[in-house]
Amino acid sequence: MHVPDGFINAPTSAVTGVVAAGAIAVSLRGARRELDERTAPLAGLVAAFIFAVQMLNFPVAAGTSGHLLGGALAAILVGPFTGVLCVSVVLLMQGILFADGGLTALGVNITDMAIVTTVVAYAVFRGLVKVLPRTRRSVTVASFVAALLSVPAAAVAFTALYAVGGTTEVAIGKVAGAMVGVHVLIGLGEAVITALTVGAVIAVRPDLVYGARGLQQRLRLRVNGELVDAPAAHTAPVAARTSRRTLWVGGLVTSLVLAGFVSFYASANPDGLEKVAADHGIDRKTEEHASAGSPLADYGVEDVTNARLSGGLAGVIGVGVTVVAGSAVFWAVRRRRTADASPTAVENV
Repeated sequence: MHVPDGFINAPTSAVTGVVAAGAIAVSLRGARRELDERTAPLAGLVAAFIFAVQMLNFPVAAGTSGHLLGGALAAILVGPFTGVLCVSVVLLMQGILFADGGLTALGVNITDMAIVTTVVAYAVFRGLVKVLPRTRRSVTVASFVAALLSVPAAAVAFTALYAVGGTTEVAIGKVAGAMVGVHVLIGLGEAVITALTVGAVIAVRPDLVYGARGLQQRLRLRVNGELVDAPAAHTAPVAARTSRRTLWVGGLVTSLVLAGFVSFYASANPDGLEKVAADHGIDRKTEEHASAGSPLADYGVEDVTNARLSGGLAGVIGVGVTVVAGSAVFWAVRRRRTADASPTAVENV
């Protein structure tokens, strides 16, 4: 759903740019409360993982493909404010280095793909975990539903933005129906990827999953030959099955393999927005990307003639740059939180 330059007019793009900048400013402050010594390193990895999985377009109906948006996954793993920053870092890297998503449309893309997906997904997720039993399975189920709903929500948001600032005259009703219809199907893929990833992390390190904080395992006692729940006062935290370093290295290796190797087998069909844009004439005024001359444009390395090697190298570079940029941002946010909580800061208050 990366919106290119030329789809949305300049005034609307400027307004969404202001909205995106404001949301990022709020998220930087909110992320200070979410990030701690356990989750700050994970946030950079989440950004890199989203970048990698977004390269894996999967086929859906009628010659269309889809890919992960990642807002739900990021919000549940590292928190909604940090989640907005994770997806924004990915979009920034894609736009500048890979000519994916217009630079003048960066505010549109952050508003649609980072803010809308994260807010909708986390609101749905929190609503569900409040009514479901506090178990690992419930967190995974809530992740599935939240991710599923976040994608058509982003499709609706794009349609609304296009109705306000679209550069071509189209039947908005038809565009809305087409966008929501195809993105419900894409949302199913998003939901599966999100639920599997959250389930995998929560199985080994539930303490690192922001959406599972407070999840506890009730001790069970054998009384008269039957297992019964111990009193609430005697609950114990769920034990971690792997170290943070092992999880981080494993996640990074997985991201590199997905981007550097598996991405070659991704669907070549146009994604949901590209398909709808071509079918309804939205793309008639598409402009050339400002980074079209980038040596990594279109996810290939310039002057590398072997398509598999070129795409694989571009994917590996993208994962590396994203994890470094994301980690730098979250390290700085974490450092600011530490500085705010220092004895000197407390005394000055």
